[in-house]
Amino acid sequence: MSLTSSAQSPAAGTASVTLHTNQAPLLAPWSGPRGGVPAFDKVKVADFKPGLEAAMAENLAEIAAIANNPKPATFDNTIVALERSGGTLDRVQAEYGVWKTTLNDKAFGAVETEMAPKMAAFSDQISQNAALFKRIEAVYKDPATKRLTPEQQRLVEVRYKAFVRAGAKLDAPAKTRLSQINQQLAGLFTKFSQNVLADEADSVLVLKTDKDLGGLPASLREAAKTTATTRQVAAAGVITNTRSSIDPFLTYSDQRALREKAWRMFTNRGDNGGAHDNNAIITQILQLRAERAKLLGYKTHAHLRLDNTMAKTPDAAMQLMLDMWKPAVARVHEEVADMLALAKKEGAPADFKIEPWDYRYYAEKVRKARYDLDQNEVKQYLQLDKMREGMFWVAGELFNFAFVPAPDVPVYHPDVKVWQVNDRTTGKQVGLWYFDPYARPGKNSGAWMNAYRKQERLDGKPVTTIVSNNSNFVKGKDGEPVLISWTDATTLFHEFGHALHGLSSNVTYPTLSGTSVVRDYVEFPSQLLENWLPTPEVLNRFALHYQTGKPIPQVLVDRINKASTFNEGFATTEFLASALVDMKLHLAGDQKIDPDKFERETLAELGMPHELVMRHRTPQFSHVFSSDGYSAGYYSYLWSVVLAADGFSAFTEAGGPYDKAVAARLRQHVYTVGNTVDPAVGYRAFRGRDPKVDALMKQRGFPLSSAAAPAKKPAGAKAAPKRK
Repeated sequence: MSLTSSAQSPAAGTASVTLHTNQAPLLAPWSGPRGGVPAFDKVKVADFKPGLEAAMAENLAEIAAIANNPKPATFDNTIVALERSGGTLDRVQAEYGVWKTTLNDKAFGAVETEMAPKMAAFSDQISQNAALFKRIEAVYKDPATKRLTPEQQRLVEVRYKAFVRAGAKLDAPAKTRLSQINQQLAGLFTKFSQNVLADEADSVLVLKTDKDLGGLPASLREAAKTTATTRQVAAAGVITNTRSSIDPFLTYSDQRALREKAWRMFTNRGDNGGAHDNNAIITQILQLRAERAKLLGYKTHAHLRLDNTMAKTPDAAMQLMLDMWKPAVARVHEEVADMLALAKKEGAPADFKIEPWDYRYYAEKVRKARYDLDQNEVKQYLQLDKMREGMFWVAGELFNFAFVPAPDVPVYHPDVKVWQVNDRTTGKQVGLWYFDPYARPGKNSGAWMNAYRKQERLDGKPVTTIVSNNSNFVKGKDGEPVLISWTDATTLFHEFGHALHGLSSNVTYPTLSGTSVVRDYVEFPSQLLENWLPTPEVLNRFALHYQTGKPIPQVLVDRINKASTFNEGFATTEFLASALVDMKLHLAGDQKIDPDKFERETLAELGMPHELVMRHRTPQFSHVFSSDGYSAGYYSYLWSVVLAADGFSAFTEAGGPYDKAVAARLRQHVYTVGNTVDPAVGYRAFRGRDPKVDALMKQRGFPLSSAAAPAKKPAGAKAAPKRK
């Protein structure tokens, strides 16, 4: 997701032209072809501190001009003026964010450590500007505002409520304390992220002999050997400490002791004691968040975060999670029984137990035995480049987009490739798509989408978006295709769904653009797109064997479909464990928490099966502790997947996944509107009704019992657009 504006500035009022001359290219407007692009090839780490400080000074000067305008506050001279401000800072922060997430070395880490608290203080300087808020409030309360367009009214409300939530109505001492908290949190978030990154970079599993490679498919063996060569380790192979390396190893390695070693290395990131341990940091973060929530008038941080979502309250989110928890855990027990039976059939001792490092290994064996489905066999048909082409094809069918290579666009790493995205009918550019697919030191693990520039058309001038997708696939030998798992292919489509959300945006104001929607709705467009991977149209065209070029056989597709609900107990439970712990941590208020103890006791109370672990253990839970982003909000993936399952049913109930009329409604009411309409209203306009949970329960093979939909009538939803 795109970064928020936050930094401390030196003296305001420095001339813009001087800043841009002295700090080019970081501060200069993006120039060149295709609407202008970041000069990634010219940026250096040393540019960031002076660049951020200069851009923030410029932004403060812009804010001062708005706040001190002697004329009465109007929509144009206050709200629209805010939309026009901060352009330089937006560009600098976009490039800063790329280095932070993909090129984070010691030199950058030092800059990040220094600048994070300053950026938080800067953000508070704007949100706590009394004169500025007075003008925003005047526009918000002005009867003339009701005569604005619906999008303009939405923008006024979004701006006003954002300032209130940031403490604009607090008294002076409370504002001072709030800013202190935000600065402390920014520093802690940075340290948390750097600790996880350090544990991922510094710890690897060395496979010393060919025996240590036992059970691994050829592609994984080659990747491990390549990694050993790249890292200059004299060994048969090296497994890096990222999910994209660890999960396949746990699935196929027949060396149980090494599986345990790999599992412990991965699940103990941030939890090893010493300089990179995150437990004390988490305790501090939770205390500060609780204090901040009370300052802002909320019972807990969870209540603060959910006040501005579709769920509205922690109770609503907890209810959905707990309704899913019981059938998910019941399914885990069934899955474990099946694995134990198979293990004992293969000669395991009578007292053999499935441990967390065994789950993926034996689940794969059960899958193969029950469904004659070998994930490694499926992988032979899932070439990364072909899957990318498949995503482009789906985007063409559903969104009328065409992707054209743009090799002239500068990139920040040789692995990154860029495409210009055009409307197929008009040929006009709608945006640029950057793809950064491979793991490397200094890059965050996982997969994500970023927006470097938001779509807008202020003053009638269309500005097209720039988005990126980022993954951590293990790069193989030069010239050889990278084979990915079915899960990885699903994730690829998921993140591309975020990109399409940004690329489809068709709004006037940047604040309301693209993926700038409430947290438990932003995952809906991405979760939804996952449903197009298994369609015959994609598989027959793009799931081609990496050696023969033949499409995946129908018999194998039938096995995939038959096994579609297999292991859903594991997948749902590991996610829900993380989401529930996240919510309970933030409902605990200001009590001082020992994270490891809290995690252990909470999972015990929930009845967490001992055979698996949270998807993101607390000491490495970057969604929650590297920023406020998904804090008390990890549940939103489940909330969104209910919408996605129900939303996809609109296609299956009509003419199928590529039904033109349903696709048109989807674009019109979901993907193009950004945050210009209430998400509940937008969903109803697309679906014709409120969401139901039935489709998700069916997808996961769970009984249709007590699970509740997100809401029959989402709280606060009205016919007219309203900020959640």
